[in-house]
Amino acid sequence: MPVQAFVFPGQGSQSVGMGRDLAEAFAPAREVFQEVDDALGQHLSKLMFDGPMEDLTRTDNAQPALMAVSLAVLRVLEREGGVDLKRDVALVAGHSLGEYSALAAAGALGVAQTARLLRLRGNAMQKAVPPGMGGMAALIGVGMDMERATSLCAEAATFTDDAGKVHTQVLEVANDNGGGQVVVAGEMAAIDRVIALAKAQGVKRALKLPVSAPFHCSMMAPAAEEMRAALADTDIKVPVVPVVANVTAAKVTDPATIRDLLVRQVTGTVRWRESVDAMVAMGVDSFVEIGSGKVLSGLVKRINGNMATRPVGTPADIEAYLAAR
Repeated sequence: MPVQAFVFPGQGSQSVGMGRDLAEAFAPAREVFQEVDDALGQHLSKLMFDGPMEDLTRTDNAQPALMAVSLAVLRVLEREGGVDLKRDVALVAGHSLGEYSALAAAGALGVAQTARLLRLRGNAMQKAVPPGMGGMAALIGVGMDMERATSLCAEAATFTDDAGKVHTQVLEVANDNGGGQVVVAGEMAAIDRVIALAKAQGVKRALKLPVSAPFHCSMMAPAAEEMRAALADTDIKVPVVPVVANVTAAKVTDPATIRDLLVRQVTGTVRWRESVDAMVAMGVDSFVEIGSGKVLSGLVKRINGNMATRPVGTPADIEAYLAAR
């Protein structure tokens, strides 16, 4: 029997139409979408199904929407396919907002509770930095790793003004995605400098990401404080399977620790490469991506080509997964 980890995607995996075929095919999926709509007082499912993409991509919409699709898929697997997370899955993990999906999947948070937290998180992250002040860039190529990206950030963060005075701006590693892909975040001028520097040093691809804020860096400190206040009042239960946390790349089950790690996650690096390596070291040999898109399946393959990966996000995917069990 394969030792499975269920992993849950983050921002960037959204697309107009996501979840529509699930809602048409499965009553349990419709229930999840209705639960999220009711929790937010918004027809988020209509935005997911019909767009426009511009509104769906807004971080306060994308975060709960991606969680909704993931939990809809999971509920169908459980209700219609007899999947039992505690029995069938060794670990869960998610990329950035996907960590909330993982926690909801494992019963640490309720669906409505998670939707409200992610709406708050999206709003807090959006308003933490004025528009245009910060951004993110992907550095991609053979040999691109945490060490090299950290070195590039340190060099590009400083500049000398016309008066000869040296200044240092915020520029930090946001996501260590593995497979030669690292994402950095910080002040916009520093993002421009690191892209130019990376290209000058022969990095294969260095490009700005189409995001509205510099996520997972110290500029998000105001958002972290908002989440600290919100999570202090949140009932978090012990998950039925351990969650591998973004900021530690280690498994966690203690509710107080989960609460602290979710706060730290707002400004901390998403250590995805280390998280995958840790899950493999714990015996996982099969990664099932639950929700929209195939981003994490691709990342896992680039981190460890020996791992079996399977995206499960559509009725056809669900049928194939259940048939292979």
